[in-house]
Amino acid sequence: MFAQEIISNVIPTLSSDDTVQKALDRMNDFKLKHLPVVNESAFVGLVAEDDLLSILDHDTLLNDASVHLLNVFVQSDAHTYDVIRLLSQLKLTAVPVLDQQKNYAGIIPISNMVDAVAQQYAVNEPGGIIVLEISNRDNSLAHISQIVEADNAQILSSYVSSFADSTRLEVTLKVNKTEITSLVASFERYDYQVKEVYNNTQIDDGSQERYDSFMNYLNV
Repeated sequence: MFAQEIISNVIPTLSSDDTVQKALDRMNDFKLKHLPVVNESAFVGLVAEDDLLSILDHDTLLNDASVHLLNVFVQSDAHTYDVIRLLSQLKLTAVPVLDQQKNYAGIIPISNMVDAVAQQYAVNEPGGIIVLEISNRDNSLAHISQIVEADNAQILSSYVSSFADSTRLEVTLKVNKTEITSLVASFERYDYQVKEVYNNTQIDDGSQERYDSFMNYLNV
């Protein structure tokens, strides 16, 4: 998924001759702490609420030297990972997007980014989640996929987490079924360490065994 696919079409831009107060009001309207300043199609910069609040005279224009502008943006063909990186590293609430000619194309608010991540990782799709702990030498996604497919399931999404000063990795899988007891058993059979399991609809609380014993008693 690329940046141009998740641009918001409802958030207007500011211009250099807008006042600090107008910018603050606009931020309040859209529940954002950052908004782009654009003159026609030229991106001027990103203004932050905290910087604007430090200016005593709210009638100050955004083109005043006292207004700090962030030169932060992604291009329209940037991957969503680049957008997430900027949101995280700079604590932004929105990221401007420029086209290949450096013209302003739109903005990605953090809410759009959350929706995009949910789509990428199949968050809204029903399915079970398995967290494996493996050695970085055993990181074979192909083998993991084979085990999942052998259990008549498919991987909807996956990601790998590494840890500092460790050779261990965590592989988180979301598969397209919620009864994953047999899949967990398959991973354990191949010596994968199953660290966590979520959304497994089969609860092994002994009830099935008690039910079977009762039915056998009735058949005596």
